[in-house]
Amino acid sequence: MKHFVKYLLVWVSQNLSIPFWMVGHVHLSLNVYADIHEILMSCGMNIIVAIGFIIDYKKTNKTNEKTNNLFKRSINRNDF
Repeated sequence: MKHFVKYLLVWVSQNLSIPFWMVGHVHLSLNVYADIHEILMSCGMNIIVAIGFIIDYKKTNKTNEKTNNLFKRSINRNDF
């Protein structure tokens, strides 16, 4: 279940971040945030996107480190 939640957060952050922010900016320009419910929902969506980006960044960074280490080893083995 933990892996599914992480996958879901990353998927939402990558696929719905632009629609969340576009809707948020349209609301900012058309409505006055007088309702606490709207403010909390907007903050919640942005927090979900931020968490997903952080999880994906850490996963990508680990993958890149492994790839770089393998590349460096192969270069060192082929030194002439």
